[in-house]
Amino acid sequence: MGELRLMKGNEAIAEAAIRAGCDGYFGYPITPQSEVMEYLMAEKPYESTGMVVLQAESEVASINMLYGGAGTGKIVMTSSSSPGISLMQEGISYLAGTQLPALIVNIVRGGPGLGTIQPSQADYNQAVKGGGHGDYHMIVYAPASVQEMADFVATGFKAAFKYRTPVMILSDGAIGQMMEKVYLSDPVPRRTEEEIISQCPWATTGRPPTRDHNIITSLDLDPAGQERLNLVLQEKYRKIEENEVMYEEIECEDAEYIFTAFGLSARICQKAIELAREKGINVGLFRPITLFPFPKKEIRELGRKVKGIMVVEMNAGQMIEDVRLSVDSDIPIEHYGRFGGIIPTPDEIVNVLENKIIGD
Repeated sequence: MGELRLMKGNEAIAEAAIRAGCDGYFGYPITPQSEVMEYLMAEKPYESTGMVVLQAESEVASINMLYGGAGTGKIVMTSSSSPGISLMQEGISYLAGTQLPALIVNIVRGGPGLGTIQPSQADYNQAVKGGGHGDYHMIVYAPASVQEMADFVATGFKAAFKYRTPVMILSDGAIGQMMEKVYLSDPVPRRTEEEIISQCPWATTGRPPTRDHNIITSLDLDPAGQERLNLVLQEKYRKIEENEVMYEEIECEDAEYIFTAFGLSARICQKAIELAREKGINVGLFRPITLFPFPKKEIRELGRKVKGIMVVEMNAGQMIEDVRLSVDSDIPIEHYGRFGGIIPTPDEIVNVLENKIIGD
C-alpha cells in the first residue's frame, strides 16, 4: 500500500534506500547532505533488515567500501556533497572499470574548493563528463522534487545492476533540505544468498570460486585486453543512451521559446513560464531528468520548432555545452546562471529571456 509522509529530501533518500533493499550504506558527514546518514543511524535498519550503516573515516574510505560491497553482489550506496564527491573520483573510476553496481548521491554545494554550504548545480561536469580518469560514464539522475529524490533510489539501484555501472543521483542543497509530501513504496523482500549468487555471477562470495580466480580488478597490463574492456564499456554506454533517456516537457506544444533546466532550476522555470505567458510570451520548459544519457534527440527536435533556447543553471554554464551540441538549428542559445548559493528568481529569468533572446 505504501505510505505518505512529510520529509526532507535527504531523509526521503535514506528511507527509500531502506525500502529498496539496500544492503549497505557507507558515508562521511558533510553539509548539506548529513541528514542521509543521520536518518539511517536513527532508524537502525541493521536491526530490522540487516542493512549495514557505517560512517567511514573519510570519503575515500567510503567509496572503496562500496567497491568491496558491490564486489560481493550487495546493493550498496553512499552520499556526499561536492568536495566529498571530488575525493571519491578515483573510486568511482574503479567501479566503472570493474563494472560494479553502486549508487552515489551528490547533494551539490557551491565551489570551487570548500565554497559554501548553499545549493549549487556546478557539479554537472564532474558527474556527467566523468570526474575520474579514463573513458567512462555514470547514469546520472537529476531530481526536481523530494518525491523524485525517493523514487530515483530504487530506479538507480535497478539501473546499476542492469548495466553493472555506478549510478549517481545529482541533486542540490535546497532539494536536500526542503520538506514535501512524499509517497514511499512498500519495502521489497531482501534477497537470499542464493539469489545474490545467481543474479551476480561476478560476485566474490567467500565460497570456492567457479572460475580460475575470484579477484575483481580493473587492472590489465595487456594493451589489447584493456582496449577490449573499453570497447565493452563504450557499447554499454551506447545501449544506455538508446534505452534510459528520461525527460519532461512542460507547455512546449505552442512554445516559441524554451527554457532548458534541471533540478531546482527547472522548478523555478515553471514559475517563470507563468510570468512570461502573462506577458504574451509563449515559453515552455524542457527538463532533462537523466543528465547522462542526455536527451539529445528530443531537444534537437524542439530546437527545430522554436525561436530560441535559454539554459538556466546555478553555475557558469555547464549543461549548455550539451544543449548546443544537440541542437542543429540556427537559433540563439543563451545561458543564465547564479553562483554562491544565490538562487535565480523567476522575474530575473524572464528579464534575461526578453533581453538576451527575444531582444536579439
